[in-house]
Amino acid sequence: MNLAFILQRLDAYERLVRLDKPIGTLLLLWPTLWAVWIAARGRPPWALVLIFVVGTVLMRSAGCAINDYADRDFDGRVERTRHRPLAAGEIRPAEALGVALVLSALAFLLVLQLNGLAIGLSFVALAIAASYPFTKRFLAIPQAYLGIAFGFGIPMAYAAMQARLPWECWVMLAANVCYAFAYDTEYAMVDRNDDVKLGIRTSAITLGRWDVAAVLASYAAMIAILAGLGLALKLHGPYFAGLAVAAGLAARHWGLIRERTREGCFKAFMEANWIGAAIFAGIAYPTFAHWLRGGA
Repeated sequence: MNLAFILQRLDAYERLVRLDKPIGTLLLLWPTLWAVWIAARGRPPWALVLIFVVGTVLMRSAGCAINDYADRDFDGRVERTRHRPLAAGEIRPAEALGVALVLSALAFLLVLQLNGLAIGLSFVALAIAASYPFTKRFLAIPQAYLGIAFGFGIPMAYAAMQARLPWECWVMLAANVCYAFAYDTEYAMVDRNDDVKLGIRTSAITLGRWDVAAVLASYAAMIAILAGLGLALKLHGPYFAGLAVAAGLAARHWGLIRERTREGCFKAFMEANWIGAAIFAGIAYPTFAHWLRGGA
């Protein structure tokens, strides 16, 4: 076994778990960090922050391996995905499952550092994440299910920080469902023609000519829900400033997706990350401002 072969295999595994494409990890991470900060009232223990960040990377990577296993018979016939290592025959299906299992086990070792409620919720999170790739066979709008899968770090964060699941954690999860529905519909708009031929169900296909309106309405609903949450919890001014920036970024998506071009819709999906980042910046600003002033 020579060095070139080893490097080739490592490259294939890296692409399988999308380490070369961190956008998915960020879309999963921002809502988790919203919850970590708000649940901890702006003072999260840094050890727990690290657990959630590393756990998010591991679980997103495991989810990608499971997704490619589920879509292995479709990806080769879709322009955007035909070069994925499983679809291209670089990796065997059993290897993809093995990678997903190892990464999930590593994530579970991190979860074991949390309390019993968070550990229990981790099994629910795993079940939802593992089943999501198969929902495109029977759900008309699987993007809503993705919103739950990508947002399950929210109840886990509340469980870890407060050992309970208060109403605000479910409100935040609802906001994330709207967020994920919007950006993943944009993603589905990229593959619409291929998905129609394959018989795969997506929100872009189900909504038809209402897809653009639905994306913008979902972003608006997310902002409205989070604004209501901020008012109810009496959050600080920077929180609402972050929401205002996020709203401006979301409004820009109309210009990107209104013509429904592959390039425009994919660019909108890639830029959705900044919406979540702006919201997190507003939430975490007081924490980092305090730290920069030399606070403990």
